[in-house]
Amino acid sequence: MTGASRIDSFDFEPGYVIAGKYRVVALLGRGWEGEVYKIVEVGTGIERAAKLFFPHRNRRNAAARRYALKLHKLRHCSVLIQYYTQDVMEFAGQRVTVLVSEFVEGELLEHWVKRQSGHVLQPFEALHLLHALATGIADIHMAREYHGDLHTENVIVRRHGLGYQIKLIDMYPWGAPKHENIQGDVLDLVRMFYDVLGGARRYAQQRAEVKAICCGLKRSLILCKFKTAGQLRDYLETMSWD
Repeated sequence: MTGASRIDSFDFEPGYVIAGKYRVVALLGRGWEGEVYKIVEVGTGIERAAKLFFPHRNRRNAAARRYALKLHKLRHCSVLIQYYTQDVMEFAGQRVTVLVSEFVEGELLEHWVKRQSGHVLQPFEALHLLHALATGIADIHMAREYHGDLHTENVIVRRHGLGYQIKLIDMYPWGAPKHENIQGDVLDLVRMFYDVLGGARRYAQQRAEVKAICCGLKRSLILCKFKTAGQLRDYLETMSWD
């Protein structure tokens, strides 16, 4: 690949066929490592999702391999998408790795919140969301792993009402998990809760129960109270709501 131009975008249009097997339906997202598309298997018509890695972010296929292995290890965690297979295609004279996984119907949390009144969730709704997220991340932590990239554009809301069905997309596969990785997930969970409630512009008016979780986003206070996602989940299940 010496002298090959760097690929920073694929920009596949609907109908483009990947690796001779998968027809592009739509772009789902773009990140540091690559792009994710909704695809349809040409031979079966089954909908899938495909993550295509930029070659310069996937030297010797290391990033894709780690990502696939982590998803496989955590395949029992229902909050994560299910990995199916790895494929390879040629693009601009370079080999591009394609990871194929399940396609999840739903809406990105970022977009869903913006459609709500005032572009925020009400406290009781946000608590249900946080509980669903903490429960899912607790399963990952129990497997001695972490997500590492939790934010509102990496959460798909599948259903809402009394509860939420959610899926988490994209995650950092780098290396063995460390204590700070677990802490980072907990901090990210609390930050998402804070954000969907309106962030700084609404924080002063929030109920005491909300502030007891957010702790003013002070890292030391949050981690003293919630050392893992499991502890956060347990707190939510036993908290008082006056």
